[in-house]
Amino acid sequence: MVPTSGKNLDVPAPRHRPGDEPEFDDLDIPNAGTVARPDVLTSPKEMFGYANTLIRVLNMKNDAVGEWNPKLSPDEMRKGLTDMLTTRIYDDRMQNMQRVGKMSFYMKSRGEEAVAVAQAMALDKKDMLFPSYRQQGLLISRGRDLLDMMNHCLSNSRDNCKGRQLPIMYTWAEGNFFSISGNLGTQFCQAVGWAVASAYKGEDAIAATWIGEGTTAEADFHHGMTFAVVYNAPAILNVVNNQWAISSFQGFAGGEKATFASRGVGYGMPGLRVDGNDFLAVYAVTKWAAERARNGGGPTMIELFTYRAAGHSTSDDPSKYRPDDEYEVWPLGDPIERLKNHLIAIGEWSEDRHAEAIEQITAMVTKKYKEAESYGTLNSGERPEVSSMFEDVFKEQPDHLRRQRQELGV
Repeated sequence: MVPTSGKNLDVPAPRHRPGDEPEFDDLDIPNAGTVARPDVLTSPKEMFGYANTLIRVLNMKNDAVGEWNPKLSPDEMRKGLTDMLTTRIYDDRMQNMQRVGKMSFYMKSRGEEAVAVAQAMALDKKDMLFPSYRQQGLLISRGRDLLDMMNHCLSNSRDNCKGRQLPIMYTWAEGNFFSISGNLGTQFCQAVGWAVASAYKGEDAIAATWIGEGTTAEADFHHGMTFAVVYNAPAILNVVNNQWAISSFQGFAGGEKATFASRGVGYGMPGLRVDGNDFLAVYAVTKWAAERARNGGGPTMIELFTYRAAGHSTSDDPSKYRPDDEYEVWPLGDPIERLKNHLIAIGEWSEDRHAEAIEQITAMVTKKYKEAESYGTLNSGERPEVSSMFEDVFKEQPDHLRRQRQELGV
């Protein structure tokens, strides 16, 4: 029955609007190290609490504490820090190139670098990745050449997608990185199907997939979750809760009513909620879920609680819907700074080494970009052959396409 007045309606409203002074004092953030680490095959019925807390390893004194501490070596942590720095510097370069007309579109992952990099490091390279956008750190951590990534974004003559995909919609079959789709949510179903096939063939490779919290309101999310738990698929289902789905804050997807991790509980799988800006916690939770999947425990849903520091894309102006400085007061800090400070605290890094790393990475990114630009940009250079539009869709070209190609004379 439709209410006769608006008294019973609850229209979600974001915490802050442009011009407000942002504060997050009422967020329920437990101390680092206070959440116990369960056995990887613990029944989902015994794990309800994990969906309503926040798993953290790095405390405010830059110490790694608690049962979830993965105890990574200094070299492993330095790799994580370097990969996150590379992702951020790469992002800045590519957005600048979009702004001067060298490419059509870009999406930065600023503030979310730990999500992709830590999870890539926690997974095996044989595991299949079904990403959304803002997971370029997966590619960087797995060793994808930045030149190839840039060629794709510039849609030039060496673009492995031959100009058919929007920039940042990467694909890399050799790296087990499934093509990104602009139709949000499709990857959830695809990842679960791939995971079921892997298990059916007796393989131990698992699938991992990512969506933003806004996409949990799409039907594909629910289809994928149901399929995963019914078939006990070896899959990790990640929801990156960065607080904003374009200009709609997470309340429009139900985030003010319950945590996103708690949705896993409703389907009968573990739901883990983790500090997405804590590199060590993200690594540890992903490792736990991967071990569970490989040992027959089935799927795990992970909510990565983070914050999108930049605009949704180069088509977005976040100052229209939130305060410019909201990210600066985000209580979980910056993922790069937090891992850097931890390494410094244990004597395995320094401000000088950090500055040197930034300088070296920036020089490398600049060199790669200059080479990529030599192969063409959005408005200059060679283009893929016109005949290529008829290729790579069908294994055997159908008659109507063959006739169209002949009529075109290519």
